[in-house]
Amino acid sequence: MARMSAFQRLVTKYQRDVDFLIIYIEEAHPSDGWVTTDSPYSIPKHQSLEDRVSAARLLQQGAPSCALVLDTMANSSSSAYGAYFERLYVIQSGIVMYQGGRGPDGYQVSELRTWLERYDEQLRSGHPRPV
Repeated sequence: MARMSAFQRLVTKYQRDVDFLIIYIEEAHPSDGWVTTDSPYSIPKHQSLEDRVSAARLLQQGAPSCALVLDTMANSSSSAYGAYFERLYVIQSGIVMYQGGRGPDGYQVSELRTWLERYDEQLRSGHPRPV
């Protein structure tokens, strides 16, 4: 939850200049699989897209105020971006400008904050360019 709070602060601060999107992928710690004791939710492994939609709706209640979309049941986005369990990206004009480490250990909101601060400085200086 602390990570989500840090991410929410970034969304709030930069949403004027940056579009944020969360892609909900397969559940990392399903209640009928690899269970973790620190999860505030009890979500079973998704057997259908409807299961994934239901889980996403539950998670959206505590998620940042940004768009939330779902990965396919074939986990196309997770595979394409190596996102399992969680990962932060900045994509600018179709180019990956920032790729964070794989979560949970590589998920560093502070690194994304640093990238956004540099980007924001460039926007304010009137000389935006890829960071």
